[in-house]
Amino acid sequence: MALKKKTSTKNPPILSHEFVIQNHGDIVSCVAMLFVVGLMVQVTSPLAYMFIALHHNVTSTVQDSEYGVPIDVLRYTYGVRDACAVFFYFLICIVMHAIVQEYILDKFSKKLHLSKSKQNKFNESGQLLVFYVISFLWAGDIMVRENLLTNLSSLWLNYPHNTMAFTLKFFYIIQIAYWFHSYPELYFQKVKREDISSKLLYPTLHLVFIVGAYLLNFNRVGVVLLSLQYLAEAAFHTARLIYFSDKSESGRKGGYTIANIAFVVSRLLTVTITVLTFWYGLALSSVAAIDFEAGNFNTDIIRIGSLSVISLLQAWLMWNFLTFYLKYMKEKTSQKNKAKPVVAKKPKATIQDRITKAKKKREEQKQTKEDDDLPEVDQNTKKNLRSRPVAAAAAQKAK
Repeated sequence: MALKKKTSTKNPPILSHEFVIQNHGDIVSCVAMLFVVGLMVQVTSPLAYMFIALHHNVTSTVQDSEYGVPIDVLRYTYGVRDACAVFFYFLICIVMHAIVQEYILDKFSKKLHLSKSKQNKFNESGQLLVFYVISFLWAGDIMVRENLLTNLSSLWLNYPHNTMAFTLKFFYIIQIAYWFHSYPELYFQKVKREDISSKLLYPTLHLVFIVGAYLLNFNRVGVVLLSLQYLAEAAFHTARLIYFSDKSESGRKGGYTIANIAFVVSRLLTVTITVLTFWYGLALSSVAAIDFEAGNFNTDIIRIGSLSVISLLQAWLMWNFLTFYLKYMKEKTSQKNKAKPVVAKKPKATIQDRITKAKKKREEQKQTKEDDDLPEVDQNTKKNLRSRPVAAAAAQKAK
């Protein structure tokens, strides 16, 4: 499917940087189509099949629990050929990224009239939200099929888990391919050089932990922890999209409140499951040395190291979360204080001012008493004489 090109007043030269950036979706989709077309040609079919299909499958015979007859079960391990599948689905992720951007996010962002910085955040949240929701639902389906939710001890029982179902292996292939595709996306999005390091941190952390769980046969606990992480991240990016699209204050607060609760609960559940699996569960079947042939990496060093790394990551995420919101609350309080009207306080009267005021009051009382002792005609005469200087001063001021 050809992607709609963005209109521009000037056509860039072919194979220039601007040409590749504007048409990267079409270019990558053509490369991916070569593999698909290669399946239809007998000569190139084995090569194309190596990139599209999953490999390293093993067939085991188990006894059917209902009918008691032997049945063949197809399972998968990992190997070198997985790199070919990762490359092909890496191309598919780039194409899907361009499709979501062109046909969904661009249409919404045009209606919102966002600034350039806000539009970049809107596009980022939209892309990640689609991926997180799909991955969370996919992980939930795997956990239900593998009975990981009802039987938590299956996370460590019968380790090493060196064979996987098709859906579980395909899940890890897509996860690795998606986070690898984040690197060229920095080039396609024209990210500034000073922002590249911060943008690389997030996908790199995901890749390290996903590849580690995949290669060390911790695939069951890995899919559970990823589902918790993706649930919290989906809540956050949903709240951010609401913030950009909803103008009401109630909608913004409600979205971020749910996202904050999901983040904290996700961190607590992640630490709890990690401790149960690596500290208690896997300790029951720990081995002295790594058995590469059996795929058993359950040594004390790897087990405690995995526990420490995951726990430190959760602590780091929680620290960033707390420092961000403490800074946010501090800025909000300072803004409220600036918005309040400043009332000028009256200066406190000094002792000298009080003495002068008391003298003036006594003189007024003495003058009033003297006027009361005079007859009524004399009182009126005296009042008229006092008012003349005041009237003269007012007339002079009016001139």
